[in-house]
Amino acid sequence: MTISQPLPMPTLVHRSLLAALLTLTAAGCIVITGDFDPLSRRPRPLTEQVVSGTGKAKVLLIDLSGVISGEERAGPLGLGGRESTVSRVQAELDAAAEDDAVRAIVVRINSPGGTVTASDIIYTALTRFKTEHGTPVLVQMLDVAASGGYYAALAGDEIVATPTTVTGSIGVIFTNISVAGLMDKLGVQNQTVASGAMKDIGSPLRAMTPAERGVLQNLIGDLQSRFVDLVRERRPGLTPEMSTTMTDGRVFSADQALQGGLIDRLGYLTDTIERAKQRAGVSEARVIRYRRGDEYADTIYARAAVPAQVTQVSLLSLQDGRLPPGPHFLYLWEP
Repeated sequence: MTISQPLPMPTLVHRSLLAALLTLTAAGCIVITGDFDPLSRRPRPLTEQVVSGTGKAKVLLIDLSGVISGEERAGPLGLGGRESTVSRVQAELDAAAEDDAVRAIVVRINSPGGTVTASDIIYTALTRFKTEHGTPVLVQMLDVAASGGYYAALAGDEIVATPTTVTGSIGVIFTNISVAGLMDKLGVQNQTVASGAMKDIGSPLRAMTPAERGVLQNLIGDLQSRFVDLVRERRPGLTPEMSTTMTDGRVFSADQALQGGLIDRLGYLTDTIERAKQRAGVSEARVIRYRRGDEYADTIYARAAVPAQVTQVSLLSLQDGRLPPGPHFLYLWEP
């Protein structure tokens, strides 16, 4: 005997959408291309695409754009999605490790930062790769390379910024709000039961106590020290003034960053690619990108990954899908 079970709601939605699209197609209204398996979230294999240059040697261009996170992002209505920043960078490094023709890596950064852990993982992955394979890694900053974006940039043998880059924001932030006052007005009571006084630290359902603030400040201090110590270790040309000034979390212009020793020089992506060839000891090389499926990059400035939806958020509304849910410590510049 066969017992019918109701389909899960996501399946019903997906099949209804697919049926509607097929109906419209049959009527000659639209043409559908791409993946017809909307329930599949598996990323397609990486394939190599040459975007410029000639020769046997290769310079791999890695794109680090948007908010840095270790979380995947679902697409509209659960269809498709975007892999995490950490996953994508690691996948590209794994692919490069299998190709002896990859002689240098240029990491193009346009990011305000992200979570502390994701930024640290990417920095570590890049550092480990260049150590294990003897491959020079150069960093090209574009509009913004701040906080976690700058943290990741510290893996570079050279850091180059465009003349209009904004960088810095060396610091940690923990975002938190309290809705206790609103709850009082609505007659809603917090009835949380916790095993200890600090168990629900950071809860938005009540005001933070001075003791709780002290605990969180100590955590932030530890993470801040890790960031600052890494800057001082990786940037030996840091001026005494910059070494002190940078600790308050401010951002810097490209000129200020250069004068203070946060970066090595000003230039553009084409210049950095040429410098990568020099460091690799080759006179000519193909600049390559790795892409998945329908991703397309026909120039060195094109993004390899499907761009995330652009949203304008503030610290009071960071739950926009770019970061993992729940409390998190951030290397992030988010004015």
